[in-house]
This record gives sequence, structure tokens and C-alpha cells, in this order.
Amino acid sequence: MELPSGTDNHRTRRWLLTRGAATAAAVAVGSVWAAPSAGAALATVDMELVLVAALVDPPKADTGLTPGCGPHVLPVEQALDAKNYLAASAVDGHYGTSTITAYAAYQQSLGYTGIDANGLPGATSLTSLGANRYTVIHPVRAGSRTESYGGKRVNARTKSMLANADGKVSFSITLTQGSYTSSNPDSAGTHDGGGVVDIGVSSLSTTQRWQLVKALRQVGFAAWLRTPDQGFAYHIHAVAVADPDLSKQAQAQVHDYYFGKNGLASHAADNTPSSYRVPFTWWEKYSRG
Repeated sequence: MELPSGTDNHRTRRWLLTRGAATAAAVAVGSVWAAPSAGAALATVDMELVLVAALVDPPKADTGLTPGCGPHVLPVEQALDAKNYLAASAVDGHYGTSTITAYAAYQQSLGYTGIDANGLPGATSLTSLGANRYTVIHPVRAGSRTESYGGKRVNARTKSMLANADGKVSFSITLTQGSYTSSNPDSAGTHDGGGVVDIGVSSLSTTQRWQLVKALRQVGFAAWLRTPDQGFAYHIHAVAVADPDLSKQAQAQVHDYYFGKNGLASHAADNTPSSYRVPFTWWEKYSRG
């Protein structure tokens, strides 16, 4: 977490595209950044959309843009290019593996290490990178990493999300594993960073389990019911979309969720019944209504 210096995907993709269109003409794809002339308005970078692209884009087999996100990614890549962290040929609005690597190198240059240099923009580094180039709107912060929910460690953002989801169901959410922990090797690194929790469901009916998956998705989690058929005891695995503290493994799970997959090594189809699926979203967008 960088400290501050001061599924119906069609509908969401259409929303993202509309939101990004206003800045699409501000820069040309692949162009070399040049300092704005005196008095010229700076480009606007929506941090939420940059984070969405940073989670959705890297595992793609091509360099296709995530709808609505490209115009916000492009100024970031141009700034990385200007600072010699990213090749000009990779300045394309696609926040792929090259951009992840470049941004991580920039974070390291600021003194960040570990999860703070994971290639996902934090509010502080994104603002620093954009000095005299762009302004940042909709900053996303994980908040304190030492919060607790039901006795399990989470960050402040995740705690707020869980509390809201908890209020949507008639039973209580019980965590079996929190964030920032590598104690369970079966988790394959997904819990090493922030934004990821496992939830016990042994006392819940099948309907209640799916109701909880839906509630978690509504507030911005990529959430799945894990089952014995998948090799797990019944539980819900949830990843907070757009959390800047996500581990590399958890980042890939958000990509799977966006494309209707299960977030496992098989990348099979999501097993969630259609009546419990919701449009792709994240906490800040949900909170704004």
C-alpha cells in the first residue's frame, strides 16, 4: 500500500467505453509524449480504470484494450516512456506485462519494495509519475493493512466491502483466511497481498451460499464458491477488484472473473448460476451508485 502524499460484462464494458471516450482524443496511440504548452489542460487519468486495465490486460493473448480504459492507461505509459522505463513501442493503451514490469521498476525507483512494487499503480506513485503530465481522478487506496474482520487480517478497503456485503444477507460472514498471509500453501499465493479472503460456508444452505457469492460480487469482489468437485472443501474465495495491494496470483484471478472463468488453474467456466451473477464492478464504482 503506497501511503497517500496529501456476470453481465457487456453492460459494464459499455459503461467503461462511455466514460473513457471523453479523453480518447487527447492523445494518439503510440505517440511520444510531449510536455503540454503553457496554459494547456493536462490529461485526466482515472485511477480506477487504470487499475482495471492493469488486472484485465496482462493475461490476454493479444494487446486488445479493455473498453474505456485505454485513454487513461495511455498517459501513464507515455510518462513511463518519458522516464525510460517503457519502450515507445509498448505505449499503446494496453496495460500488459511490459507496462506491469515498467511500473514496478518505477515504484522501486521511489523506494517501494514487495507488494508496494507489484506493478499496480498506487495513488502516490501514480500522482508522482503524472507531475506536469496528467491529473489523477478517482484515487484508490487500500488503507490500513492491520484491520481485522472476524479476527482475520484485512485492509481497510476490504473491511468496508465485507461489512457492506454482510449487510445484504441474513446471516454473518465468517472468514477462514484473511489477507497478507502465506500460511496456507493451498492458496497458491493469492492471499500474499491484500484484498483476498476465504469465507466459511459449512453452516449455510446451498441457496445461502449463492446468495453470499452474489452479495460479494455486488460490492466489487470477484467471488466464487469453491466445491469438492474442484478439489476444495466448500468455501467462498473472494478477491477485491481494483485493490492496489493484490498479489500477482490474485491479479490473474480478476482477469478470469472479468471473462467469466473460475479463477483456478483450469480457467474453466464460472460455475455460478446465472441468477446469482452481477455486472463486473468494483468498490468505488459501487459506492458511488
